[in-house]
Amino acid sequence: MRSRSIIRHAIAACGILICGAANADLATAVIDAGGRRTSNGVVTHDCSLGGIGGISTQSVATVKHSYIGQLYDFAGLQLAASPQTVDEDGTRQLSAALAMDDETTLPAVGGFAWSVTDGPMTIDVNGLASGQPVFQDTLATAQASAGGLVGTLDLTVLNNLPDNFGTYAADGIDDDWQFQFFGLDNPLAAPTQDPDFDGQNNLFEFLAKVTPNDPASFFAVEAKAVSGQPGQKDIVFEPRFPDRNYIVQTSTLLTEPSWSTLTPSSVSDNGTERTVTDPNAAGPRKFYRVQISR
Repeated sequence: MRSRSIIRHAIAACGILICGAANADLATAVIDAGGRRTSNGVVTHDCSLGGIGGISTQSVATVKHSYIGQLYDFAGLQLAASPQTVDEDGTRQLSAALAMDDETTLPAVGGFAWSVTDGPMTIDVNGLASGQPVFQDTLATAQASAGGLVGTLDLTVLNNLPDNFGTYAADGIDDDWQFQFFGLDNPLAAPTQDPDFDGQNNLFEFLAKVTPNDPASFFAVEAKAVSGQPGQKDIVFEPRFPDRNYIVQTSTLLTEPSWSTLTPSSVSDNGTERTVTDPNAAGPRKFYRVQISR
């Protein structure tokens, strides 16, 4: 309730009730001797004649009822949704209530003109909001109007599908990653492109979690001799991240489908660097590569 009191008059059979509303204690001043006090633990209400006057509290809205007369003016529409989010491929039902000038509300039924004033969302005539593709969580604003009254509500359209936005859709790379490094609708963001000319294309650098337009940022892998162990090799690579999977593969040829997972092997980590040791590296030649997935 607002800090100023709001006055209502109710005519009872044996007197006049004057209800003054304050911030937390709502009470009627009783002229006759028929009043009694009731309380729900939050609001205290003194009413006349055994409870002709009454207060109903529902959530944060309070509506006074059972008075013979009650004065108020419509102030606007109050929109609601629970929760105030919608998936980019989902829907969310919105509701509207009439907001009064004393900050109480009354249910409103139908007759609204629904629209979206901003953001990647549509809404039908019944207030059902539908999310549209986004590359990151994005704010949208719904609006309802009726009889000169207007209400708005902000909802967040959630990026629950990481690879479905615009020209970046369904290419194996998350849309937010492409937007972060290339902006919108940039052909250099395509999976097969190598804009920094480091020999690793965007799809590989996305999986490796390195910067695609910086030649100094790349995934490094090297086969090293093991000191004192001529039949072994260390395959050392970085950077390594806990949300990626790394499989070292080996072959005696540089052709498909001759590659296979290196087994047996041992693994040790040092920060973002990983070392995989091949205990059976003897032979005229042996090639290694690292397959990255998430």
